[in-house]
Formats: sequence, C-alpha cells, structure tokens
Amino acid sequence: MKIPHTKPTVVEADMTPMIDMTFQLIAFFMIVTNFEQTQADERVKLPADKLARPPKVAREQEVVLNVGFDRDQQGNKINPDAVIYYGDEKIRVLDYLPRLKQEYALSEKQYGKAKAEGITVVIRADGDVPTGLIQELIKMGQEAKFTKFALKAKSDEEE
Repeated sequence: MKIPHTKPTVVEADMTPMIDMTFQLIAFFMIVTNFEQTQADERVKLPADKLARPPKVAREQEVVLNVGFDRDQQGNKINPDAVIYYGDEKIRVLDYLPRLKQEYALSEKQYGKAKAEGITVVIRADGDVPTGLIQELIKMGQEAKFTKFALKAKSDEEE
C-alpha cells in the first residue's frame, strides 16, 4: 500500500491574543502612571539641582504655587514682576496673601483644622525668581497659617 506524501505545512501562530495583551498592558501603564506633572505649569522653568529628588513618601494634601514671569516667544521677560499662575489668571507674588488665607480657610472648612495644618505648600519657582521673593512668599504662607513648605526643582538627570 502506498502512503500518500503531503508537503509539510508551516504552522503560523495567531498574533491576535499577543496584540490584545500589548494594548491591555499599555492601558494598564497609562492608568497607573504618576500624573504628578498635572499641577506643573510649562511657563515655569525650574532650576536644576544635583540634590533635587522627589519626596520619599507622597504628600496627602498639597497646594502647588507656580511662580514665574510673563515671557515672549523667545523667552525674554515681558514684565520684571514675578507672578503666580492661578489657572489663566496671573497674580503678583506680593499680592497673593489674600488667596493663601482663602485657601487655608477652605482647607480648614473641608478637611478640619488638624488636616489643614498638615497641608504642604509646594512652590514651583522659575530659576530667575529672586530668592528673597520666595522667602516673602513663605512668610505670607506662614501668616495664612500654613506650616509646611517644599521647593520644587528638577534634578540634573532630568535635563
């Protein structure tokens, strides 16, 4: 009896499950990614520092202040006065005390006095903002009853 010979067929793997798994992984990593930069303002050019590093423990409550200058397309200062970007509004740094007091009052009302005292004021200041102005901003924050402050810089590795 003669056995019929057939040419061997090449078995191809179905790639559909692999593609599905890849898209699921992409979706997963997009969801769990730290979106810390959502409070960042691209108009603020942070100074670089070798000692800058993120906090070891994430802060529970924080108020982020983005301090910078009005600049033109080339990056030149339009106005020499530093401003705090509050959404689309720009408020001079030395005029920000009423907003800080209002922020603390709202936090105290929403979270209670104990949690409001634990709120950290994170200052993201442009590298050109004078140190004395940042110190004045911290004094205003203390006058508004905030007790914890953090300054934000980018590490040299981030450049």
